[in-house]
Amino acid sequence: MSSSVGGGAGGSGADIASLLEKAKELDQLKKEQDEVIGEINKIHKKILTSPEIVDKSVDAILLKLRGLYAHAKELSESEISVSNALVGLLDGLLQSGASTAQRKKIEVGELKKKRIKSDADTARFSAASMRNQLDQAANLKGEQVAARVKSDDEKDEWFVVKVIQFDKETKEYEVLDEEPGDDEESTQKYERKYKLPMSCIIPFPKKGDPSSAPDFGQGRQVLAVYPGTTALYRATVASHRKRKSDDYMLEFDDDEEDGSLPQRAVPFYRVVALPEGHRQ
Repeated sequence: MSSSVGGGAGGSGADIASLLEKAKELDQLKKEQDEVIGEINKIHKKILTSPEIVDKSVDAILLKLRGLYAHAKELSESEISVSNALVGLLDGLLQSGASTAQRKKIEVGELKKKRIKSDADTARFSAASMRNQLDQAANLKGEQVAARVKSDDEKDEWFVVKVIQFDKETKEYEVLDEEPGDDEESTQKYERKYKLPMSCIIPFPKKGDPSSAPDFGQGRQVLAVYPGTTALYRATVASHRKRKSDDYMLEFDDDEEDGSLPQRAVPFYRVVALPEGHRQ
């Protein structure tokens, strides 16, 4: 780059260098998005060609897809941030009176085309992602899941419930609390039904497939079913497991006995990742 470009426009050379760097970053994000979408498509193809795999390891597939979707979402958000930065740099260059030659050199047209194409790809991916999430939600019919049945400013309440059905239109689960509750007035036992959004449901690992379950290491905070109940509480993994089929040894928050937290054994298929912002 010549000295006239670097100095004649009052610092525009540095702006152009920043713009080119951002353009490279945008291109790299697109490549990473393509890789993630490729991985998702592989799983979709595997499900279509071998539907029996869903019955054997549905939770493993759901967890993997959820991780890929989350990564794709992060990449999309990064792409938006970089695109906005590029637009800001371009506006600054145009306002500062950069020369026609400089404007050609940064290839404004190409950058705009890339941005438009990326936005279209992101929109298509988001639509496909939502369809897949809805299909997976419908496949949980009849399964036991962890559900946040109540939430307020101070406390979240999670219980083991059974999925009755999923409504793709409202994106709501209808679930049943199979553990009878006490009706305080009549002392009769009754079952509770709830309608809950997708964000309030977490699938459990498959009991018969420990290899598909996530492995939470020592010190990791999790959400787990307290022994002898159907309620889930925040707990910390107390020690490493030797095998994936082994129970977790957990220390539940607020479970103090004689000044210390006892370690309680909980099956791996009753332990899930701690939701972000969990209140207990």
